[in-house]
Amino acid sequence: MTRYSVDDIRGVVAILPTPALPGADRWDAADTVDLAETERLTDALVEAGVDVILTNGTFGEGASLTLDEVLAFNDTVVRTVRGRVPVFAGATTLNTRDTIGRARRLAGLGADGLFLGRPMWVALDDTQIVEYHRAVAEALPGLSQVAYDNPSAFKGKISPGVYAQLARIPQIVAAKHMGLGLMGERFLTDLEAVEGRIRLLPIAEDWATTAHRFPDEIVACWSGDVACGPAPVLRLRDAVLTRDWDEATRVQADIAHALKPLFPDGSFEEFSKYNIQIDRAEFEASGYFTPGPVRPPYTSCPESHLEGGREAGRRWAELHRRYGGADSAA
Repeated sequence: MTRYSVDDIRGVVAILPTPALPGADRWDAADTVDLAETERLTDALVEAGVDVILTNGTFGEGASLTLDEVLAFNDTVVRTVRGRVPVFAGATTLNTRDTIGRARRLAGLGADGLFLGRPMWVALDDTQIVEYHRAVAEALPGLSQVAYDNPSAFKGKISPGVYAQLARIPQIVAAKHMGLGLMGERFLTDLEAVEGRIRLLPIAEDWATTAHRFPDEIVACWSGDVACGPAPVLRLRDAVLTRDWDEATRVQADIAHALKPLFPDGSFEEFSKYNIQIDRAEFEASGYFTPGPVRPPYTSCPESHLEGGREAGRRWAELHRRYGGADSAA
């Protein structure tokens, strides 16, 4: 019996960055996680009203943290949340056995579920993707999973055929998706394939458009920009879930305007090459929390790309204030 089901995934799914201490950008840095800032940010987001938390995705630097740092960070997140919302901890590694080992450690800390990407050194075929998720589910039958469908990070898109099989694994309750705006018809075929058994999560700036078409199925979104201040996404949630489509459309347009500078020359592909660094610049400029430096090897980035991130952060901070949010995490 899994603790959470697809019906429990509703509202704003917040993906946390991992705050870093000064000097974290050095190759010889150790214990780089700013645990005090982690506690401050996590508590502020939960108190503001986010509905689910995910950790250690791409801009959460799951690929550049040591195991000890992953455990220290997630321990702080779980203890700070104190059961107020579900916490799905990032457990992705380069192989199945290490992922299961890490997942067991995270479960021991009290994580409610797993945020699970797949090994990407060599791209997995459809059979291997299903076997990977099934193996983790068999090893940890009491933990729900949020699958991580990021074509750039994992060398390919999860196919509709794989989604249909994943939907038969009861532990898999949701998937972080690229959404209708970036995936087009692929989102629609994926939605059909899961038959309501997996909650597909579009990104916030695509939520109103998608939910308007599928109001019963698209009742949650994911957002990393909540770490710049959650008020805009929470306002969007309230509009979507009450089906106030005029308000939802207005808020979504405000969010899209704020985030437009993130994408160099409008290119998501170029953003994907530097998204850790660009997002860090956005977080820093927003002023909502102190992200600290980026960990190696992802420490360099074209200055124009960073300035785009900063402009997005400034725009988001203004939007957050306009929607009644506090100037910084309490």
